[in-house]
Amino acid sequence: MEKTAGVTMLRSKKLFIFDLDGTIYLEGVLFPGALELLERIRKNSGEYVFFTNNSSISTADYFHKIQRLGIPCKIDNVATSTQALIIHIRESYPDARFYVMGTASMKAELRESGLLVVDRYQEDIDGVVIGYDTELVYQKLIDVSRLLTQGKIYLATNPDLVCPVEFGFVPDCGSFAVMLENATKRRPRFLGKPEPDIIEMIINRFGVLKEETVLVGDRLYTDIKCGINAGIDTVLVLSGETTVQDLESSEFQPTFVVSGVHSILEMLED
Repeated sequence: MEKTAGVTMLRSKKLFIFDLDGTIYLEGVLFPGALELLERIRKNSGEYVFFTNNSSISTADYFHKIQRLGIPCKIDNVATSTQALIIHIRESYPDARFYVMGTASMKAELRESGLLVVDRYQEDIDGVVIGYDTELVYQKLIDVSRLLTQGKIYLATNPDLVCPVEFGFVPDCGSFAVMLENATKRRPRFLGKPEPDIIEMIINRFGVLKEETVLVGDRLYTDIKCGINAGIDTVLVLSGETTVQDLESSEFQPTFVVSGVHSILEMLED
């Protein structure tokens, strides 16, 4: 898409759904133009939502983190892969007990939602959930491997292989799943992006049309694929995981590509 068409597309949108890590900020430091872009969207009578696959922090903790960055935000402006997981378990396994390989923050959110969560191996556990566990210790891998070998239900929050950090990348939930697959020959069902369910929930929440919505993110196989699955326009930012080489070889092509969120700001202001 040419820049002129990209400008027209972006100015027609009423709802902007943003990824966080690698898109809005890196390790909690806002990218240049991020705050100004969000202000511009509101000034143009639009709305924004943050949808992250990072399950290491609960939805409530993300809400407070975003507020601390100076971003005007309500809890309805935040969506996470953990929320997608909770919805799926409530609908499909409401009485099941799950061993959770995740952070204390993630497990607290699952418990607060009424799910049955344990973090020690027990033979009568029904299933396993894995997330982006930044508190991972080897005993968790042993416990999960044992349960998966027994054929337990197997769910994961997100397929992201890496999480961007200041010096490069660190392993994310998708890499944990690959490691466990090597040990157990089991693959999980992933519930966050690129599954479109949460996107459709957000669109309904804000009462807009798909044609009035755009998803902005830095990963082709989660963010952009999610937008494609949901039937909405997508913008890829090259400030996170994806390189130009990745883009050229990917089957998941965005509607438009920019170097970072500052470029979107410029397009809305021209």
